Amino acid sequence: MDIIISNSSGEPIYEQISAQIKGMILNGALKEGDALPSMRVLAQQLRISVITTKRAYEELERDGFIESYTGKGSFVKAQNTELLREENLRRIEELLSQACKKAKSCGIGLDELKEILEIISGGE
Repeated sequence: MDIIISNSSGEPIYEQISAQIKGMILNGALKEGDALPSMRVLAQQLRISVITTKRAYEELERDGFIESYTGKGSFVKAQNTELLREENLRRIEELLSQACKKAKSCGIGLDELKEILEIISGGE
């Protein structure tokens, strides 16, 4: 599992881990029933505290992305397609919000931004 931790990011490490695993689940890299590395193994691989990986897994479980079983490990949970859609929409809105702020700071108007979006999306 390729998880990249940035110490220069303002985001806590457990949130970075959680967000990257969510991303892998949402884009299909991790599928229902796939086993996640144990908290200890992941902590060793990333050279971080087990407490940090535990917190990331707890957040993933709370958000409905994984299931954990004592003595067996943590596994990707069957996903509700509506939940996945909402999560994807939330992520898209967040990214578009960032793009709009950047466009506004560069003096790019809504019409030009729409044109850029149409070009990027292939006019679909």
